[in-house]
Parts: sequence; structure tokens; C-alpha cells
Amino acid sequence: MDTAHDGLTFRDAVDADVDALVALIESAYRGDSSRTGWTTEADILEGQRTDPEGVLAVIKSPDSRLLAVERDGSVIACCQLEHRGTHAYFGMFAVSPALQGAGFGKTIIAEAERFAGEVWGAEEMHMTVISVREDLIAWYERRGYRRTGEMTPFPYGDERFGLPQRDDLRFELLVKPLA
Repeated sequence: MDTAHDGLTFRDAVDADVDALVALIESAYRGDSSRTGWTTEADILEGQRTDPEGVLAVIKSPDSRLLAVERDGSVIACCQLEHRGTHAYFGMFAVSPALQGAGFGKTIIAEAERFAGEVWGAEEMHMTVISVREDLIAWYERRGYRRTGEMTPFPYGDERFGLPQRDDLRFELLVKPLA
């Protein structure tokens, strides 16, 4: 179902969006284009962030939604929501580097939280963030997420997740109550 907020339109991604979404995600996290935004991972990871198969798997999963966020008819952001019983998982979040810092991220995460709470009845939103990304974690903390200290290892050796440039990468679970 399409919804609109602050000049943005939210809709479920479809197969035809895959190439545009892969390009968006790569532009936000990898290479020189990502350096114009502040969410870049270019200094800690090279290689790919995702691929068409990964994006299509999220679109096709019965427990997931991949939201495509449009402005003036162009996809400028996306995020994944996965229904996991009493909580929802938030991931694959990307905003076009040229538009970062304009407040779209706040609007998008608020809409994701609203959907997970109202439609799925989720009590919490969970996400994992690379633990060395202090600036990004601080941004989520300002949105009400808390660090749990619960870590999972980075998948070293699996090039689908990129080519790590350092040996201390791991994911930390962040949690926010939705009720």
C-alpha cells in the first residue's frame, strides 16, 4: 500500500526496481559517490554492499517488505522491514548520498516504525550496525535506539558483504521499543 509523507511516497519494491535499488545502495555505502554523504562505509569496506540476488530475495520473502521511497517519481531511498514475531528487523537502509542530511532518514525510519508497530504489532525494532560506525550509531541513538552490547561477527571471507579493510569489524544489535 502506498503512503506519502513530507513529499515522499512509500511503496513496496517490485522486481523492476532491483537494478535501481542495487545502484542506490551501492552509491550510499561504497566508492567515491558514497563520500558525498555521511553514511559511507568506503573507508572500512570495499567491494559490493549488495547484489541483485540479495535485493530480489528481500522483495520475494513473505516475511519482509522492501520499501522503495520516491520523491518526484524517482527512487531516492529504501529500507527493509522483516517481521520476526514480537519484533521487526530494520535493514538495507539507504538514502541517496546527494540527499543525505535533509531529514529524509528521520521520516523514513519513523514510517518504518509506524508500519511495524501498527500493521505487524511489533513491540520492538531491531537492527544491526557495524560497531565502529560511531557516528551512525549516535544518529540511531538520537532516534531512541539503544546499544545492547550484543555482537555478531562480520562475515569475513564472504565477498557478498564486501571486502573488509580492517580486522575488527562486527555488528552490534540496536533495539528500540515501539509501544
